Amino acid sequence: MKASAGGYARANDLRHAIELLGSADGMGRVLAGGQSLVAAMNMRLTTGDLLIDISRISELSGVTDEGDRLRIGALTCHAQIGTDPLIRDHAPLLHDAVAYIAHAAIRNRGTIGGALAHADPAAEFPACVLALDATIHVTGPDGDRAIAADDFFREVFETALHPDEILTAITLPKAGPEEQQILQEVTRRSGDYALVGLCLVKRSAGHRVSLLSVGPRPVLARKAMAQLDSGDIDGAVAALRTEMDPPSDTQASAGYRRHIAGVLLRRAVATLTGETA
Repeated sequence: MKASAGGYARANDLRHAIELLGSADGMGRVLAGGQSLVAAMNMRLTTGDLLIDISRISELSGVTDEGDRLRIGALTCHAQIGTDPLIRDHAPLLHDAVAYIAHAAIRNRGTIGGALAHADPAAEFPACVLALDATIHVTGPDGDRAIAADDFFREVFETALHPDEILTAITLPKAGPEEQQILQEVTRRSGDYALVGLCLVKRSAGHRVSLLSVGPRPVLARKAMAQLDSGDIDGAVAALRTEMDPPSDTQASAGYRRHIAGVLLRRAVATLTGETA
């Protein structure tokens, strides 16, 4: 099956892209790397749209040191996330996530902004930015908005992004001197979506835990975080299993996903402490 598009326009800059999006009467679709959008169009999950190509807007790409925070342009591709020294040193969770993302062709074309705007609950980057307490920056005809990651993801493929807005950047706190960031997941084969994935960030202020592939959006496991802060790993595992509503499908049952999430949390904590799970 071939894609069905209502037209194509290449934006010269961000302002031009916003104007094109506003003129599309709700039928505009932002094209960056195209790894998710084109696949959806090929399956006719979205048709008749005006494709607005933002791939050559240089201001939306790259990683910048902003003092105690990093700023990552929305058009920064997965492969660059995996090799950028600022990401490696100050947001290692994102650096490590790249190795789990599909295959080389996807990593070379896909962008972090596209992954977040697509909001696939089985994808790594949404869960990572949630664990890192990142802020999502968007721009529309009324100006700029900053949205906390925990408020950005709504449901499957649904975010707080308005139809006339474009995701432009992600900012996040740089890792502290003693901070540890870990991503664990279980897949059937390399490159497959995770059956369950878990991000664990340990900061001086406490733990942050997020989950992927356990519901319609990435989950911030606040109860488990509180138990970890108190030093109770058994309580954290028990709490974690109550904070998710995983699906049962042909890949895994809900019960299996709950069990594996607890196993991954124990493994991640053991990695932090240098013990054996």
